[in-house]
Amino acid sequence: MRFVLGLKLRSLRQEKGKPLKAVAARSGLSVSYLSEIEKGKKYPKPGKLIDLARALDVPFDSLVSLQVNEDLDPVKAVFSSGLLREFPFDLFGIQPEDLFDLVTQDPAKAGALLRTFLEVGRLYDVHAEHFLLAALRSYQQMHANYFEDLEEAAASYRRARGWSGRKPPSFSRLRAILEREHGYVLDEKTLPAHPQLKSFRSVFRGGQPPTLLINGRLMPSQKGFVLAREIGYRVLGLTKRALTSTWIKVESFEQVLNNFKASYFAGALLMDRDVLREDLRRFFARRKWDGAALLEVMRRYDATPETFYYRLTQLIPRFFGLREIFFMRFSHASRADSYDLTKVFNLSRVPVPHGVGAGETYCRRWPGLRLLDEMERAGKARTARPVVAAQRSHFLDEGAEFFVIAMARPLALSDRANSSVVAASPPRSAASAPPRPSSTKSRNNRSERRTRSADSFRRSRLLWRERVSPRPPGSFVTSPLGIPCR
Repeated sequence: MRFVLGLKLRSLRQEKGKPLKAVAARSGLSVSYLSEIEKGKKYPKPGKLIDLARALDVPFDSLVSLQVNEDLDPVKAVFSSGLLREFPFDLFGIQPEDLFDLVTQDPAKAGALLRTFLEVGRLYDVHAEHFLLAALRSYQQMHANYFEDLEEAAASYRRARGWSGRKPPSFSRLRAILEREHGYVLDEKTLPAHPQLKSFRSVFRGGQPPTLLINGRLMPSQKGFVLAREIGYRVLGLTKRALTSTWIKVESFEQVLNNFKASYFAGALLMDRDVLREDLRRFFARRKWDGAALLEVMRRYDATPETFYYRLTQLIPRFFGLREIFFMRFSHASRADSYDLTKVFNLSRVPVPHGVGAGETYCRRWPGLRLLDEMERAGKARTARPVVAAQRSHFLDEGAEFFVIAMARPLALSDRANSSVVAASPPRSAASAPPRPSSTKSRNNRSERRTRSADSFRRSRLLWRERVSPRPPGSFVTSPLGIPCR
């Protein structure tokens, strides 16, 4: 209400051409207090509102109602929404009032701008949870996706129990901790037997005793992650939480952040930072690409490709100097023509496929999609092992090159669907790349740049010291929007 009042007060004052001093003199209120009202920081008592209405020559009911002029509707819609209450402005060093003050400098123009954003949001089916999840990604990017306090919490928990970092705790061990120490009841039968719940990995039900429903069709490693995350909620003292996995509804940023913290703790508990770091160092020291060796590293931690790859995005930027890295997850139903981008996390400055539009499509040369096609043609069973592929990709418009590693596996909760994950890092970023050549010389310069690309990769700290061809058949180019095309 205070935002709507501030909006109307400034709009009425400007419409009548009255400066703050004039309104202050007629209403008996101070200029500073009026300024606080217009900024949405104060909401005066009824007596002062009556004085304000008289000073502006408007009816009292008109001033205090929530109705605004049509050109201010978008501003009201934004500042009255739940998004404004839940968005974590403090993470970025600002408050909602600061944003409101900027918008109300010229409410009519701000209304037109916000109307444009709202229309774009409707066009792409953007909801409040998209903004909250985007805020989380920005928070991760601010910290290069590495959080020392969460790493140390997981390491301390492991040390206190005498667990070796060489072997992740088993599902049965994690189950025993939740049941004996936290009084949980664990149920693996309800979800897969219920038609409307069988797609969920887990459902938490509070109370005494707390109950955790786990989908019995999950792989042991997936069940282990669910339990490790549950332990994370307890160890970190996180009370506001998601009740389901997958999410049904995002209710607040605190819920989103707590889910991230508990999941981060789970990954760090299952994959010891120092041990995995040493395994990765040895893997990156190989002279040639060896997909089987990477799969072996992953199996050592009994992890799914998604959990393993996401853990890499936490450690590689921090300990291997490759801060420009991105992660994506795709899913594909059997015989379907489309692919769903179900998760994306981009630490690089180069645009990558983002999946905003419902009809967005992706080039089939993208390695994660190639693996999905291959798995479907081979008719892989639900219990099949993951497959891996590597590819060098060149983004012409950005002048950036990536080394891309993808893995794919059948989905545990579906008999006719597969999933793939992609992690990539450029040996040189778009920021350090030379400007794009002019059209008259682009073909020659582009050819020369591709010829030099092998040397660039050889110097990368991630890639192996292996001479690669200037442009292998698996490469692709992208449009300016970051959508792969050929």
